[in-house]
Amino acid sequence: MTIRQASNDLSTGRLAVLAVGTFVLGVDGFVLPGLLSPIAADLSVSVAAAGQLTTAFAAAYAIGSPLIATATGRLDRRVVIGAGMLVFLAGMILQAAGPTYGIVLAGRVVAALGAAGFQANAFAVAGVLSRPERRARSFAVIGAGSSLASVLGVPFGLLIGQWLGWRGTMWTIVALAGLAAVLAWLAVPRVTLPATSLRSRVGVLTNPRILLLLMVSALVLMPMYLVTSYASAVVGTSRTTADAVVIALLAFGVGFFTGNRIVGRITDRVGPLPALTAALAVTIGVTAGLGAVQHWYVPTLAMLFGLGVVGSFLFIPQQNRVYAAGGDVAAVALGLNGSMIYVGAALGAVLGGVVLSTAGARWLAPAAAALTVAVLAVAWSTAPERRATTSPAKQMTSTGA
Repeated sequence: MTIRQASNDLSTGRLAVLAVGTFVLGVDGFVLPGLLSPIAADLSVSVAAAGQLTTAFAAAYAIGSPLIATATGRLDRRVVIGAGMLVFLAGMILQAAGPTYGIVLAGRVVAALGAAGFQANAFAVAGVLSRPERRARSFAVIGAGSSLASVLGVPFGLLIGQWLGWRGTMWTIVALAGLAAVLAWLAVPRVTLPATSLRSRVGVLTNPRILLLLMVSALVLMPMYLVTSYASAVVGTSRTTADAVVIALLAFGVGFFTGNRIVGRITDRVGPLPALTAALAVTIGVTAGLGAVQHWYVPTLAMLFGLGVVGSFLFIPQQNRVYAAGGDVAAVALGLNGSMIYVGAALGAVLGGVVLSTAGARWLAPAAAALTVAVLAVAWSTAPERRATTSPAKQMTSTGA
């Protein structure tokens, strides 16, 4: 892969600047569910309608991410990253100032498109400017922004929302997005990815290896979201207070941040496929354990912390695998991977809703464990890396014959 850039060095400081951006995007995502009731009251809609703001964001991101990556393939990544954060900022202004539900909904769509432009390209820049043996660690630094947001997002939303109202929270995110855009423009080096034709960029959609990896990207996150989307129901089997649910979500967030601090180094050392495989195996144990102890609050917190830790290992190694398979169109592949993350989250939440309504909260964790067994089998059996390692021997046998 040939890269045109101003510098070959993407220092930890520059990676941290990109992490500021993913932190801002993460805060927006984590804070919104806690603000649905005041948003619904202010805009004179139902809470269910307010919840569709999250759906609109996810759909716009999923559709827009690969399209943006394809359309901007020849542009300087610094321009795309900076513009993405500015578009996100504009969408947040529409939400903060929007007098009607329709305008706020449009703001969510605009913000999602900006987030898609920023996030996929942030990971693409980290990938091309990092040595292969340190790539997962670079991805983990950028992902630390999202994981830190998972820890701070809930209390951030509650506190700012109580002091300034939900619009005050949106304006705070606007200010943070402005800071992230300036930092990205100042600190991210000029990077132009290899010139590829539109046909090559669109061809990602027909590449069997990438399509298999994207399928796995969605599948590996389903068990985690099956549980965490209904954390209040899981915790409700032992405690029913709102504070107990907040503490449980914080335990998960702290675990996710902790895992993010170690996942990059381990993945670089053992390889992304072994790291992912081990993470799925541990997920089976953690979710099965959660099903066994969820009637007791403190053990439930410990299991949610463990699920958070292993959650990082379901994201960063898979990101690394998709980037490596993408080659010269890695930005497009990462854009599609971002879409699959939302697909996996949505499918996990849907499946969790089915389990909750038909079998009850006590079956959420066991269902996640059973699903993870199936996901592990699919991820291992379809891994392109395994076929790549066996193909030379097969080729020698064929030649000898």
